Amino acid sequence: MKEDYYDILGVSKSASAAEIKKAYRKKAIAYHPDKNPGDAEAEKKFKQAAEAYEVLGDEQKRAQYDRFGHAAFEGNQGFGGGGMNMDDIFSQFGDIFGSAFGGGFGGFGGGQRRAKGTNLRVRVTLTLEEMVLGVEKKIKVKRKKQAPGVSYATCKTCGGSGQTMRITNTILGRMQSATTCSACNGAGQTLRHRPSGADAYGMISQEETVSIKIPAGVEDGMQLKVSGKGNEAPGQGLSGDLIVQISVKEHPHLKREGNNLHLDLYISISEAVLGTYTEIETVGGSVRIKLDAGIQSGKILRLKGKGVPSLSNYGTGDLLVHVNVWTPEQLTKEQKLFFEQNSAHDNFKPSPKSTHKSFFDKVKDMFS
Repeated sequence: MKEDYYDILGVSKSASAAEIKKAYRKKAIAYHPDKNPGDAEAEKKFKQAAEAYEVLGDEQKRAQYDRFGHAAFEGNQGFGGGGMNMDDIFSQFGDIFGSAFGGGFGGFGGGQRRAKGTNLRVRVTLTLEEMVLGVEKKIKVKRKKQAPGVSYATCKTCGGSGQTMRITNTILGRMQSATTCSACNGAGQTLRHRPSGADAYGMISQEETVSIKIPAGVEDGMQLKVSGKGNEAPGQGLSGDLIVQISVKEHPHLKREGNNLHLDLYISISEAVLGTYTEIETVGGSVRIKLDAGIQSGKILRLKGKGVPSLSNYGTGDLLVHVNVWTPEQLTKEQKLFFEQNSAHDNFKPSPKSTHKSFFDKVKDMFS
């Protein structure tokens, strides 16, 4: 079982953003590969801390994790940080370490900096069925890629670090600060040969088909990440990520509420009085249900396990069928006479029992 991100960093679930950042820096410095050369266990803990911080250090990802746990990022490589390597860590979080290891911190064990390409964003629209069951989508994405035949050289200004150091005399003494190299824009490399059709960075736009595995139980508005499927970076840089925003089409009959689904079922007075069997629509297909004689309008029937799977693997929600008895707006003379003759009978008069729940009790049951 995967370890809890809060436990990895040694913080509580109520920890502030500053406390999480401080805890990550402490862990990362303790298990940094420069301090633990050849120690596989230290490297593992270093990566775990970075993965935990990638999620908990981001407000939106942290909210998803708090609600769904690790399942919020399952179903695709790189969701939530699972696909991170050393270069990912140094590229994304190098600034957190400051000068703890001499300030080089641009790549594994210091040295040349590896820039990262920009992220791409796409919106994927799902049907309710796809949201409930999970689906694999293939989409076309235009990515920036290095042009065939392009070549790069180490930036002479920054020596490949992507940063230039500046020393300033202050009242507190000599202060050293790092700024992004203006010659290479932080890439650490400059263009040596630019092929025809390439831009100023040696890049071209290319369409690519990307396969996205979307896990069952995602929600409208949720964002997933596919690592390495964004724009490439010039030279030896890392590719950016593809951010996938989920959009769910409205279903004509079924409505989602948490992990439960709701369905309005309309029946006639005669069906309510006599009882009947009827077919209702579920995500997995039609289901035949029984309506007992004398069923009341407002009755809620619960079909266990016919709702939405939990992303946290806590089971599956239910389908709640709301029974509505349809009152005819027009009657024939014979029908009207029937009701006039029987309206005085006791069994036609409202006589709610203790077993007939109120509206508020039904609402309470829906969320229990």
